[in-house]
Amino acid sequence: MQLVDQGGKDEINPENEKDWQEKVDDFSWDVLFRNATVFDGSGEPPRRMDIAVRRGRIAAKGTALPEGPARRTIDATGQWLMPGLLDIHTHLDLEVDLDPRLPEVVRHGTTTVLFGNCSLGTCFGHQRDESGQDPIVDCFTRVENIPKPVLRKCVDAISWSDTGGYMDHFADMPLGPNVGAFVPHSMLRVEVMGMEAAISRDPTEQEYQEMESILDRAMQQGYLGLSTDGLPFHYLSNEPHTDKRIPTQFAGFKELRRLMKVLRKHNRVWQTTPIIENRATALLYFTLTSGRLFKKTLKVSALSAMELVLAPRATKAFLGFAKLMNSWLFKGSLHFQALGTNFRVWSDGIVSPLYEELPSTAQLIALEYDDVEGRHALMHDPQWVAQFRDDWMHGRTGGDWASFKAKLGMPDHLVIRDLHRLVFDGAPVADWDGESFDKVHERLLSFMDGDSAQARSDAEREAFASLEVRPETDADFMLFLMRRYDKGFRYWADVSNIDNRATMDYLMHPQALPGFNDSGAHLTNMAFFDGNLMSLKLAQQQGDAMVAKMVKRLTKEPAEFFNIDVGTLDLGAQADLVLIDPEVLKDWDCNDTREYVFRDLFGHHQMVNRPPAIVREVMIRGKLVWEDGEFTQTLGEETLGRALRAA
Repeated sequence: MQLVDQGGKDEINPENEKDWQEKVDDFSWDVLFRNATVFDGSGEPPRRMDIAVRRGRIAAKGTALPEGPARRTIDATGQWLMPGLLDIHTHLDLEVDLDPRLPEVVRHGTTTVLFGNCSLGTCFGHQRDESGQDPIVDCFTRVENIPKPVLRKCVDAISWSDTGGYMDHFADMPLGPNVGAFVPHSMLRVEVMGMEAAISRDPTEQEYQEMESILDRAMQQGYLGLSTDGLPFHYLSNEPHTDKRIPTQFAGFKELRRLMKVLRKHNRVWQTTPIIENRATALLYFTLTSGRLFKKTLKVSALSAMELVLAPRATKAFLGFAKLMNSWLFKGSLHFQALGTNFRVWSDGIVSPLYEELPSTAQLIALEYDDVEGRHALMHDPQWVAQFRDDWMHGRTGGDWASFKAKLGMPDHLVIRDLHRLVFDGAPVADWDGESFDKVHERLLSFMDGDSAQARSDAEREAFASLEVRPETDADFMLFLMRRYDKGFRYWADVSNIDNRATMDYLMHPQALPGFNDSGAHLTNMAFFDGNLMSLKLAQQQGDAMVAKMVKRLTKEPAEFFNIDVGTLDLGAQADLVLIDPEVLKDWDCNDTREYVFRDLFGHHQMVNRPPAIVREVMIRGKLVWEDGEFTQTLGEETLGRALRAA
């Protein structure tokens, strides 16, 4: 057993007592974790051992390390000690400049977050111009479902104007976790072409070259790569462009191929979502990973590996294609980001990312958040009502081509519209909370048929009695709720990974990469901060050997894939560690700890997940930032994490 200083110098053998006494004055440990079950990120089975931290680094590892040099000893008996976890897909670039602590991820043992995903980010500054364009607000509002007042607070905090200044500014703030950033393609297009041109035409040759030059410079500055997006329901939010998609979706294959050449040169990553409108086109674009076709392999990190409720086999098709691309035949490196928990999405009336997919409901979402009158008028327009009924029932009536495709698991729309899958959680009538929509609908129909006993309270009776026209279909019932309550009825639906039946298969799939949580996005709709903990829980059910593999999947593997120096417990490595209580983890249900809280930071409510007592300690750069269920004073007082520069 060797004891090694944080700089890798002065190796001594603590079994030689005289040698130890001579050197003891040269050594002091800030913290000694004693008797922990250590998962080191290598994937090897855990070992019972001690780990010492000095000056922000892993200073020593072994059994029975002497406590004398330690300023503080933490008894970790029965606890799991592992490298800090990585969240490989977030939109915390909006929050970090308002609260650099990023507390909602830290409490989950996450010590590194990656942002600038889905073609959106802030690395070019605010990008506002004299015409009143506000690109960050325009792009983020509907794509990531963040209210405009919150976004404006985030944009107002921006003090840089280029990619270099963005990376440098993290050194001047009391950063909590480490951060890594992609260059966002939508914002790159706006930077070079302006908003109007970015959503209306192809670049000129000069603009192509300028984009390539900016991207190349950003890669030299340490950016992780480039992010793009292909989801068809990602729209702009500002007039006059509410019917236009975000700029990245106006780029053709030629543009991406040229930009990917820059990424290949620097061995960086392309982060993207598939073009699900046309799978053939999506597969064509994914061939850009091929080293055989394009002379050098391109690493691609795509969304997303999960079992969709309405298309359970869709992800397997993409993973099968990834296996082909990654074979010797094509020499690719294509991986799909895997979510480690059930994909539960909350909605406030029609305000939800789910409903951007339907043309009629997208019109409602395009209106300003507080435009109740505008939504009310639209929902009483006969033409819109007819379109809504068609949209809501599309592929669900039986007897037509759309319904046949849906039955085969290839639906035209992935939005959940089956009333038994929609569950009230914050209902306008207290009796409805915890009930599925179909139960309430059934009682309403019975009430309208004359069975007044179906109403279980005065409030429910009043709600039922307010309806003059019988809602025969579930489309009519949904229309009733929207018209009467607008955003005032809250409910959830699991859109994928129901009961986590297939989640482990995707987390461990060789063409997948765990760690996707979408933290910081969809403020009132999602709360996946806990995805990494849930991944560990699912692995725990298969034994310590599987936990060891999962820890590697959440630490060392993504760190290597994205070319960043975190995710290990190697001697001399930055001391980012998390201590987890496996007994509490075993009994935890993530659905029980999701909360809807008001955050003063945003002046707005947010979905969070705050499981108690699972994460005992979190350390970033050798400093304890979370202990016994509370943040320490260190978090937010000094710079702990750093801007990770690839390679």
